[in-house]
Amino acid sequence: MDYINAALLGVIEGITEFLPISSTGHLIIAEQWLGHRSDMFNIVIQAGAILAVTIIYWRRLLDLVLGWREPENRDYAAKLIVAFLITAILGLVVKKLGFELPETATPIAWALIIGGIWMIFAEWAAARKAPHKQITWLVAILVGIAQIVAGVFPGTSRSGATIFVAMLAGTGNRAAATEFAFLVGIPTMYAASGYELLKTFKDGGAAGEDWTALAIAFIVSTIVAFIAVKWLLAYIRSNRFTLFAIYRIILGVLLLGMAATGLIA
Repeated sequence: MDYINAALLGVIEGITEFLPISSTGHLIIAEQWLGHRSDMFNIVIQAGAILAVTIIYWRRLLDLVLGWREPENRDYAAKLIVAFLITAILGLVVKKLGFELPETATPIAWALIIGGIWMIFAEWAAARKAPHKQITWLVAILVGIAQIVAGVFPGTSRSGATIFVAMLAGTGNRAAATEFAFLVGIPTMYAASGYELLKTFKDGGAAGEDWTALAIAFIVSTIVAFIAVKWLLAYIRSNRFTLFAIYRIILGVLLLGMAATGLIA
């Protein structure tokens, strides 16, 4: 059963990490039924999702590195770096302040609902703008801040926050906003996972881990995330994010009801 539960959590992480519906929020709720997992486990399944999106964007990443002499590539890479550095610096500040994730459903439910309503508004507002593909410096700065806001408030969704901030700040094109949000997420999530992994090993948290369960969860998360991101990139070419916003609102309301009746904590 433990291996099945590990695989299920890998599926949840793979589906929700890059869709704008909050992976952290879903995992916190899922663990109430499937059992609490170690920090090491959560790091490993997140690493699987990051690997998947890295594979999807490997050509784009290689082009940015090898084509650095081109002004357009240098400009884009510089904005990715600035967004990442803003997230990294603010992330360290949040860590120093001792921020802890909530363990109950209620704050996550409200974040899902509020985020869903905000997504509908943001989609509407972005549709009134010219669909520019250009990533401005303002977009880069706000995306860096948005990643931290999403991390502080589980249920917000890192991908959702960054995509819609980019769209509202001037990148009205859904595909361009999504690509920048995902590319920023790659170094951000690798850095966060690496930091937590080193901390876990240093504190002795890796002792007694079920490495078979970790491997299963990692592989499942990678495969499912690859499929989910590929589907999302095709979906947004001709569809809005409204479906995800409605899902968030419905799920948030259900979680509030379940919390009120004692079905979940």
